[in-house]
Amino acid sequence: MTEILLLFCAYLIGSVPTAVWVSKGVFGMDIREYGSGNAGATNTFRILGPKAGTFVMVVDMLKGVLAVRLAYLAPYYLDPEHLTQLVNLQIGLGLSAVVGHIFPIWANFKGGKGIATLFGLVLAIQPLVALCCVGVFLMILFLTRYVSLSSIIASIAFPILILYIFNEPEIFYRIFAIAVALMVVLTHQKNITRLLKGVESKVPLFKNRKEKS
Repeated sequence: MTEILLLFCAYLIGSVPTAVWVSKGVFGMDIREYGSGNAGATNTFRILGPKAGTFVMVVDMLKGVLAVRLAYLAPYYLDPEHLTQLVNLQIGLGLSAVVGHIFPIWANFKGGKGIATLFGLVLAIQPLVALCCVGVFLMILFLTRYVSLSSIIASIAFPILILYIFNEPEIFYRIFAIAVALMVVLTHQKNITRLLKGVESKVPLFKNRKEKS
């Protein structure tokens, strides 16, 4: 019963529609009516600029971190002998937050793709792996200015790091890493099509948001 309650709380945390609230509260618009139509950091970067995009990305990431931390409210999982169960619960809580981000109850179930929240999940469980993924993301973003491409490559790097670099022994976490990469690629099919056609939008890293890249 405790686990179900925690999973529901994690979903509610993930449901906080950061991009929607920022776009409506600060810019007087609904971000879902512009660009890709997604209420996430990538579309916010593209439409509202790097400051708003960075804020949305950080808050969405913290949703994943906070959701994972809910596991420590269940005393059973604090026993060192239950480390495997703790990690499994943390992954479950993080995924509940991701589901909340994609289908937010506070925003008519129309949210983003959950990449930043997924990153927050990984950051809370394995900070070093998360930092490596950030390094990959920032390098690709700096070279290309494509947030979508950066997210895709960083997600592919995730299972490579888990399986071969850090050699994570927990089988559920290994499966999770592979599933994350597949999910990110599948949810970015439209972005991949636009990238192949050369029409994907770039983020204005060093420009005013009103300027065209």
